[in-house]
Amino acid sequence: MKRLPLMYTDAADWFVLLTPPEHYTEEAAWVLERIPEAKSLLELGSGGGHLASHLGGVEEVVLSDLSPQMLESSKRLNPAREHVEGDMRTLRLGRDFDAVLIHDAIGYMLTEQDLDAAFETAAAHLEPGGKVIVMPDVVAEKFADDTNHGGSDHEDGRGMRYLEWQFRSQDEDATHYDVHYSLMLRSADGSVEVIHDHHRIGLFPCKTWIARLEAAGFEVEQEVDDWDREVFIGTRKP
Repeated sequence: MKRLPLMYTDAADWFVLLTPPEHYTEEAAWVLERIPEAKSLLELGSGGGHLASHLGGVEEVVLSDLSPQMLESSKRLNPAREHVEGDMRTLRLGRDFDAVLIHDAIGYMLTEQDLDAAFETAAAHLEPGGKVIVMPDVVAEKFADDTNHGGSDHEDGRGMRYLEWQFRSQDEDATHYDVHYSLMLRSADGSVEVIHDHHRIGLFPCKTWIARLEAAGFEVEQEVDDWDREVFIGTRKP
């Protein structure tokens, strides 16, 4: 298996400064509005558990991720929630949930076969009528080369600043784009380390997202969230 990005392994303890948990309050509320009756939820690719930390209204939340380092970070933030190490393409818990959430981690699915596997995992954990919410960062129709920057400071004296640069693959037939990060990590003693991290993210048109969800047995609705992102909500068919 290809090595996970440094952001989720060697630098996992710094992830809380890249996108702090408090930044996810409104997004979590948006998700909960789509599943108001859900009592149980499985998140595939839960990362540091930042969004999940705002899902207090859901009685049972199980958080699954491929990175043990990110799961350890999530356990500190969500100590009462169950955590499971696993790949969203192959995970099978033998249990059903009212809802499955796949946030931006779905971006690491680089082929239609990867999407099929992830959506089959979602279907395997839902009874008929259960919902999956899929939230890619961007769809092909809305993609543009871009740069971004940010970061934050921690009460323990650490700080992070980052520069993000994303651009489309030069292969016109590629179903991905590349994201490069320059991460400046300041320790509590004032020393600074700079690391480069490369991520490859799947890029598909809306019709592909819908077709692959339908192939996995879902009736699909497409919404635009409050941040102008395309979101795909599937209801598992009987």
